[in-house]
Amino acid sequence: MPLNGWLADLVISKTIFHLRGAILHLSGGGILPKTKGDSFPGTGAMNSVVVDPSKLRSHPKLILAICCLSVLILSMDVTIVNVALPAIQRDLHARLAGLQWILDAYTLVVASFLMLSGSISDRFGRRRVFQIGLAIFTLASLLCSQAATIEQLIAFRALQGFGASMLNPVALSIIANAFPHPKARARAVGVWGAVAGLSLGIGPLIGGALTQTTGWRSIFWINVPIGITAALLAARFVPETKAARARAFDPVGQALVLIALATLMWGVPDCGGSAAGVCAVRAATA
Repeated sequence: MPLNGWLADLVISKTIFHLRGAILHLSGGGILPKTKGDSFPGTGAMNSVVVDPSKLRSHPKLILAICCLSVLILSMDVTIVNVALPAIQRDLHARLAGLQWILDAYTLVVASFLMLSGSISDRFGRRRVFQIGLAIFTLASLLCSQAATIEQLIAFRALQGFGASMLNPVALSIIANAFPHPKARARAVGVWGAVAGLSLGIGPLIGGALTQTTGWRSIFWINVPIGITAALLAARFVPETKAARARAFDPVGQALVLIALATLMWGVPDCGGSAAGVCAVRAATA
């Protein structure tokens, strides 16, 4: 399996792992979030959150739709670029290694900064981090469409991945607070997960259609209106929430994860992407 396929599998498997745990926890009547002015039985201090009262539980289905918009563009960009690689290679005169880094730069950054984004959102506000992530992702998508060299495209794809890393974990937290009842929350998380799976499947279809009709740059344009719409709706309808006791940030651990993944990814292509090399990477990151 090529390295870009392995890293995409890593991002998807981590998402599915956290999603499955959330569904099992929520459907079993797990701990509910505590909001300002409200209390729920079984809520501990570590799981308490402070919520903007003016937007408390308003339009929960719309909040779910906003979170689904974010995961739609996030997951779709894992696969939408694949079918456009031949056109990108011809236009930017790229080598095979450069094409591989177009895919890997995005998934590497997403996988590396998921935990950091979750910790920051607990401390500074989930809606705020969610909007920042949408802004970075949308801007990076626009920059990707304007890239003149393969190096610029790789750098903008990494920036796109950094914005995407702020969307996945934060969206789940926002959904959890919008649906305080376990059964409703489990259904909402299920819908969110279904959209994530659907977007991975339709990515190559949309990418192929856009590449054949308007060119490879249009695969990045599609993110711009969706990202802007989601950001504006989030500002209007998503309540701001913070953890009452945020998790401590681990800069050393974050740096080690990024360095380890980047080093392994840099080495495997030099080995020709052999099965043994990919198996070693899988074992190291399991």
